[in-house]
Amino acid sequence: MKKETVLFSYEKSVEGRRSQVLPESDVPAFTLPQVFHRKDVPILPEMDECDVSRHYTELANRAFGVNNGFYPLGSCTMKYNPAVNEAAAALEGFLGTHPLAPAYATEGCRQVMRELEAALCEITGMDAFSLQPAAGSHGEFCGLLCIKAYHEARGDHKRTKMLIPDSAHGTNPATATMAGYAVINVPSGEDGLVDLDALENLLSDEIAGIMLTNPNTLGLFEKEILQISEKIHRVGGLLYYDGANLNAILGVARPGDMGFDVTHLNLHKTFSTPHGGGGPGSGPVGVKKELAAYLHGVGSGMAEGGACGESGRISSGVNNCEASSAAKNPRLQMKAFHGTFPVLVKALTYIMTLGGDNLRGVSEHAVLSANYLMHRLKEAGYTPAKDAPCMHEFVLCLEDLKERFGVSAMDVAKALIDYGIHPPTMYFPLIVHEALMFEPTETESLSTLDHVADVMREIRMRAEQDPDSLRLAPRHAVISRPDEVAAARKPVLRYDPRKV
Repeated sequence: MKKETVLFSYEKSVEGRRSQVLPESDVPAFTLPQVFHRKDVPILPEMDECDVSRHYTELANRAFGVNNGFYPLGSCTMKYNPAVNEAAAALEGFLGTHPLAPAYATEGCRQVMRELEAALCEITGMDAFSLQPAAGSHGEFCGLLCIKAYHEARGDHKRTKMLIPDSAHGTNPATATMAGYAVINVPSGEDGLVDLDALENLLSDEIAGIMLTNPNTLGLFEKEILQISEKIHRVGGLLYYDGANLNAILGVARPGDMGFDVTHLNLHKTFSTPHGGGGPGSGPVGVKKELAAYLHGVGSGMAEGGACGESGRISSGVNNCEASSAAKNPRLQMKAFHGTFPVLVKALTYIMTLGGDNLRGVSEHAVLSANYLMHRLKEAGYTPAKDAPCMHEFVLCLEDLKERFGVSAMDVAKALIDYGIHPPTMYFPLIVHEALMFEPTETESLSTLDHVADVMREIRMRAEQDPDSLRLAPRHAVISRPDEVAAARKPVLRYDPRKV
């Protein structure tokens, strides 16, 4: 297969070409003061409308998403997103509403938020939700600020430590540090789960809480979660649930029933919004009623006489909690207005379309897909990090491949690109050497999973017979493998059209 040549718009520029797309101005011209004038004429590509259209179409065709092929990015839940959700979010009444509009013009939007909050409370076992956070990490920060405010309001200022398992998501220790906590690592046992004895030895009245997800990043369910909850609560700490892996337990188990006090949800993962390339996202935070008074962005939104009371902003309200209690403590805004509203619409559409029974089916099929693919890859000669039934995702350890044939997890991931498959998550979690993390999701067919297993088997054979072919992969992508060391040490961050 011949590689395409990547061309920048400047390289397609032809002097004198134009595209008249703006009508003549019907208002008086305004002369910009000389002080604001550029010293040099800007260098812009000269192209006609047809070439501009083709240029951006070419760029769009090079993007890879779930509509192009298998996208098993572990811990991210990159599943197919039904078009009906996009249609609902694009309704004129949602799309054209201004966040400063008066109450009578925003009732539909506020109803969406009320219904979504109620649904999320039911799904997670929480008592109140804030829809403001714009992403999972943003929600984490909101949740930890809530925990911090709770302890400080009780005069418990000695709680300066946050427990985080070594299998945690990478954002967890960063978020805890941002919130002002010292991060204390909790090791995993041989089974890949939290080591209860090690946890017990770390407990004290300085512990503010623990951040973990269930199932964990190895795709294993923390079966002793009730013991963990009892231990943390016994010393006055709180439990924070990272909702990145909620897709594994929808309708089956609830964080609130496991003993968690705070949770964030990645609506753009579990509840269906395309989020490849960095967005858009939404990370609502839910809390138990004891913490509702400290939840950021809750309580002001449902004031009488306006879309958001005195602040003039559409915000979310409190479900299953007394508004008067929530209003006693002023909260900071986590984000302007109502968070990422189109994502909220998509999430509610997804939930209402499926209903409770089918939400449970989402998780059941996701878990079935993951276990089936893991079994097929074991047959193909790969080694799971933990040889036990998994939940929605699993991790392979390719350390033996690296030692025997010099083929790394990176080599295997790059080779998958030549087969039209997006690489899984690489080198995460950090406790597994040469890790590849697969999350097939519930939306992939049996034939797709079998195809992926066959491709991985072929890659395994190539590793044994022709390892050099993998170290040079991908061969047929638009861009071949870059020199990662040079890219890190000497990054080219600016394109200079003068050198074209």
